[in-house]
Amino acid sequence: MGDGKGDGKVLKINTADIKLTAPVFHEQAKNLSTALTTLVTTLDGLGAPWGDDEPGKKFYDGYHPQQKAIERAAGILVLGLTSIHEAMSDMADGHVDNERLIVGMFTKAKAKIDGEDAK
Repeated sequence: MGDGKGDGKVLKINTADIKLTAPVFHEQAKNLSTALTTLVTTLDGLGAPWGDDEPGKKFYDGYHPQQKAIERAAGILVLGLTSIHEAMSDMADGHVDNERLIVGMFTKAKAKIDGEDAK
């Protein structure tokens, strides 16, 4: 800081990149939600497809006690991916609005946000 060797920018935020990337999180949330729904409905619909043999019993003993926790955890991941998508979109929009306000503070002309003078 203060060495005079920079472009003067503190944050190099490219809002176009953020807006382009944000939908990826939404799409992956939908994919994970679909996979979770498929897992739950398929296993519930099949009853006990792992069978009564030794490997089947081992699977059941490991899976069944954790089944609801696994489903809850995957659901939390879906919500997390969705909230990242929303946060990135909001951040990009907020950054653009903030940039306009800052420009308005340092110029004689007032910045306008959505057609109104910034206060």
